[in-house]
Amino acid sequence: MATTSSQTVVQTSSKTPRRARDLVAVNIGNAIEWFDWNVYAIFAPFFAAQIFRAQDPVSALLATLAIFAVGFLMRPIGGWVFGLIADRKGRRFSLTLAILLAAVGSLIIAVAPTFDQAGVWASAVLLLARLIQGLSHGGETGSAFTYLAEIAPSDKRGLWASTPWIGVALGTMLATGLGVLLTSVLDQQEMSAFGWRIPFVVGALLGLYGLFLRFKMAESEVFEANKEEGHGLSLRDTWRVLVQNRRAVLNIAILSVSGVVIFYTWFIFAPSYATRVHGVPASDALLAGLLGQAVFLFAVPFAGALSDRIGRRPMVFAYTIGFAVLAFPLEWIMGPSGLRVFISMAIASLILALCCAPLGAIFTELVPTRVRATVVGITYGGFSAIFGGSAPYLNTWLSSIGLHNLFIGFTILLCLLTLVVCLRLPETKGLKMD
Repeated sequence: MATTSSQTVVQTSSKTPRRARDLVAVNIGNAIEWFDWNVYAIFAPFFAAQIFRAQDPVSALLATLAIFAVGFLMRPIGGWVFGLIADRKGRRFSLTLAILLAAVGSLIIAVAPTFDQAGVWASAVLLLARLIQGLSHGGETGSAFTYLAEIAPSDKRGLWASTPWIGVALGTMLATGLGVLLTSVLDQQEMSAFGWRIPFVVGALLGLYGLFLRFKMAESEVFEANKEEGHGLSLRDTWRVLVQNRRAVLNIAILSVSGVVIFYTWFIFAPSYATRVHGVPASDALLAGLLGQAVFLFAVPFAGALSDRIGRRPMVFAYTIGFAVLAFPLEWIMGPSGLRVFISMAIASLILALCCAPLGAIFTELVPTRVRATVVGITYGGFSAIFGGSAPYLNTWLSSIGLHNLFIGFTILLCLLTLVVCLRLPETKGLKMD
């Protein structure tokens, strides 16, 4: 018995560094994915008139944001396809393939022709690249949440499953920081002529590094232990599985919608909005956005660890109440200075962290192992596509016709829906993964 216990301790201790390395590999890759995804939104004002007709800048920007939204339509398909791959071939294989496609999408945008060079074919190339990235991004999210929750120590699952959001923050901050650098070095004409291509080249190169890291990852032991029970879903079985897990699907869907709308509104789109509506210089707005995103970066692991102590539900509850109360005040704080942009983004980031941090653990704890990546990927990817992908476009359009307050009311309504689900949600902290 003593020998067996000793062997168990040695095996467990030897697994800890391996798990930690895999956690880092997933999140570096996740950061690269989010860099690839978000440079589009950040640099859209600079390349919109290059890809579409330049005569009407607002129309060109709306068309660019429409393709941003269309890219989201591939996310549920990506969640489905990569979920099937993850539940059949393993989480590691799915994550490696996802980052490869993200890099390919960035490379296509980096070399895309302009409207003057190719006419409408320029927008077709841009659309193709975003569809590829949307497919990849939909696969990344479900697989990353699933993998990290499965390799995490049971008493730290909330913390470990929150770390993809650190990758989100790092990738977005890298994209925003590059925007600060480029807009400081290059003038508006240079940014529109060639500067906007630079971040997409960087994204393609970073993708190669992420690919190397993920090749070295180990497979999830939970997946290995359960893969004999089934070899993943066939296409015709997917709908049946979603119906069988409809309560989990509904919970994941409603928990997702308010968070993704607020995330893309305050975490990604806010600097661009401040420049266009409040006249904040682009470099100042991007710097303020970078600092606001840093607040989220540091808040997420604390919120994840807190969810392991007090549970998942109290965190989501605090987020829904907090943002519903502060939605309009945050808009009033934002104004024609970088400082005001930072303060509003920092407060929004703190509240958003309360929601985002426990979501990975909640999602994976609601779904059984053999279909986990598929259900989480399809549901989260689908509702992110519908609500997150349309948020920048809807915000821009409503603002252009003087109805921005209607968009704020929409975010409050989504928070209240999340609150209703949170009140009925079972507490999943400490649940055994099966």
